Amino acid sequence: MIPATAIATLTMNPTIDIACALDHLVPMHKIRATDEYANPGGGGINVARVFVRLGGNARVIYLSGGPTGSALDAMLDLHQLVRRRVAITGHTRVAVTALERATAQEYRITPDGPAITTAEWQAALAAAREVPCRRFVASGSLPRGAPADFYAQLAAIMADRDIPLVLDTSGDALRAALAGGAIDLVKPSRGELEKLVGRALPTRAQIAAAAMGLVHKGSARLVAVTLGHEGAILARAAGVIDHPGIAVPAQSTVGAGDSFVAGMVHALCLGHDEVQAFRTGIAAGTAAVLHPGTDLAHPDDIARLLQTMPPA
Repeated sequence: MIPATAIATLTMNPTIDIACALDHLVPMHKIRATDEYANPGGGGINVARVFVRLGGNARVIYLSGGPTGSALDAMLDLHQLVRRRVAITGHTRVAVTALERATAQEYRITPDGPAITTAEWQAALAAAREVPCRRFVASGSLPRGAPADFYAQLAAIMADRDIPLVLDTSGDALRAALAGGAIDLVKPSRGELEKLVGRALPTRAQIAAAAMGLVHKGSARLVAVTLGHEGAILARAAGVIDHPGIAVPAQSTVGAGDSFVAGMVHALCLGHDEVQAFRTGIAAGTAAVLHPGTDLAHPDDIARLLQTMPPA
């Protein structure tokens, strides 16, 4: 029997996320950094990290290659995540987040990552076809070499398995996946939704209308549009829920969207209704910004923030 809170995640372009702090960024100078630490990263891996903290079960499928891939494997073991590695010939990318203390500005450097072969992305689909889970979360960008319709192919696989698919991606990969439908929950940011529909969406009413358009077309059952510190909008067949943001001192924006997905999916797995799950997602996304670097959301912060939120 698969537990109700058992999910699987797919990360096609994972990272080793290194975070550090420094006093000043000075061109052409060696800069000493402190408070350095590293975490396994990438959309699906981040979702799994928060989901497990909340008490759920998560299996991570991810691509891994080269010496940095071996380091990523070890990091996932340290986080006690059940993992399935899809071996690739390219090297797993390393991303850096640096906090400049003098300005309190955060700088994020994220490489493109490796190019992958047809056999490698097909191996990822094969792993997704076999993994036991109640829900499947695909999150993050596609690496070079993967076809634009990769997530559409994944959606068809999950539809055949009768497993709800949660998708968080952007650009052509998002457009192709939504064109095929069969998405249970999709989580674009405002910018990603604007690129998808091909026009600016300056007002919340326009964002809500565009999101509802995706629901009405059958592209996705639930469309949650995240708006950063301004909150989020949920479109569903029953209508739109527009929720303001929660005012908190932000330390970092890394992983806020992934934490949102983890919180909302965990609540759905527990049987909470869509509105309560949406509120939990907002609380989780907000909780992520309370911590510097790539630490992501913590359950105590999520529970505390939920208590402060007004009714939807």
